[in-house]
Amino acid sequence: MQWQEVCDHPSLQNLPFKIELNEMGQIIMSPVKVYHSAFQGKISRLLPENGIVLPECAVQTKKGTKVADIAWCSEERFKIIEREAECSVAPEICIEVMSSSNTTYEMEEKRQLYFSAGAVECWICDEYGNIEFFSKDGELLKSYLVPSFPNKIRVAS
Repeated sequence: MQWQEVCDHPSLQNLPFKIELNEMGQIIMSPVKVYHSAFQGKISRLLPENGIVLPECAVQTKKGTKVADIAWCSEERFKIIEREAECSVAPEICIEVMSSSNTTYEMEEKRQLYFSAGAVECWICDEYGNIEFFSKDGELLKSYLVPSFPNKIRVAS
């Protein structure tokens, strides 16, 4: 199955799951919990306004379509991908919020796939709001692209 077919298929609309494709075109579905959505919203609001925030951003990778929970891209890169069903080049920042079903290996693999697709940074938010920042060379103390972004976020005060 191709990503456009997933997008167009009537029985796959409005499901309470995150949908991705593996390298064989098989659909992978993951349930999403409330804390996951809350962190997505909070992170989206904290990203800089001098670019485009993309929730649930489909990225074409060498191992199928992966969907970053949140992505941020420059207006320049957005002009390349804005009419695509899945990003042919990854946004500059791809962010994953860990779910209880995610493994460290899975997140590491997704980071590498996003970097191979053109991402500059990948961020991982754990289920407690701790943020880890990565470049293709490894872990960063803070984001180079958004140095003011906090290492920990809280949904409610």
